[in-house]
Amino acid sequence: MRSAAADIASFRAFNRMYTRFLGTLQEGLLNTEFTLAEARILYEVGTREAPKAKEIAEALGMDPGYLSRILGKFERDSLLKRKAAEEDGRAAAITLTRRGAAAFKKLNELSDEQARAVLQPLTVKDRERLICSMREIENLLGGNGSSGPLYVLRPHRVGDMGWVASREGAVYAEEYGWDGTFEALVAGIVSDFITNFDPARERCWIAEARGQSIGHIFLVKHPEQPNTAKLRLLFVEPSARGLGLGQALVSECLHFARAAGYKKVVLWTQSMLVAACRIYKNAGFQLVEEKPHHSFGKNLLGQTWELELK
Repeated sequence: MRSAAADIASFRAFNRMYTRFLGTLQEGLLNTEFTLAEARILYEVGTREAPKAKEIAEALGMDPGYLSRILGKFERDSLLKRKAAEEDGRAAAITLTRRGAAAFKKLNELSDEQARAVLQPLTVKDRERLICSMREIENLLGGNGSSGPLYVLRPHRVGDMGWVASREGAVYAEEYGWDGTFEALVAGIVSDFITNFDPARERCWIAEARGQSIGHIFLVKHPEQPNTAKLRLLFVEPSARGLGLGQALVSECLHFARAAGYKKVVLWTQSMLVAACRIYKNAGFQLVEEKPHHSFGKNLLGQTWELELK
């Protein structure tokens, strides 16, 4: 059993490694004139619409007096300007000057370069492990500053279908060695979906977290069986696994299928996709057929699952 002292020591060791790794112990962040605190304040002003000092202090968890001193320094250096807010003349809206915007742009580019230098040498799997671990830390420690949901499910929109085909092709090639014919299959499915879309009986859900797509699922009419729907293309980004997203997507799909009046939902998958098959089984699907086949450059065992809707 781990002791509290050991956990504390590990926590502190990680903090020492990470502050050294990011270069926060240097006099200027990323070899600029700005400290870490100053750079974070520039970021908040540069990415918000004329924020007030109180908003920045709350976002950063920063002492208002300390923040005020840095804002005063920025104002003297002609990096920002303050103007009485229209809705409340007692509070000043803060915006960057042209000089401040240039400084923010440089910092932003340097931060991107730092991240790129770290990520580029890693394999796709290692990058996904790293990002997944970072998100896990952020979620556990409440780094997003919000108690809201970790993701949202939304309807598809223009541009989503290209992402669906691209990510499925790339991830299945990386994880299972499937060739380009699988991406072609997915592209055909999404093309048919858009071309023949029936909004009353069909649906696509895109899972999104902080503006980034992290998963999807489709429900379409069965072309040969009346009152039967097909569940297709359940997909969760590797970095988003472990959040219960796959189960949530399937649940949303079945809820819509019942509301649309379907009596049965069927799906076709592969036996090697163990996590997905577990989700289907937990949702009440029954495995009704297995058949070996050679597809996507591999010998596979295809499975047909069915769910009678009550």
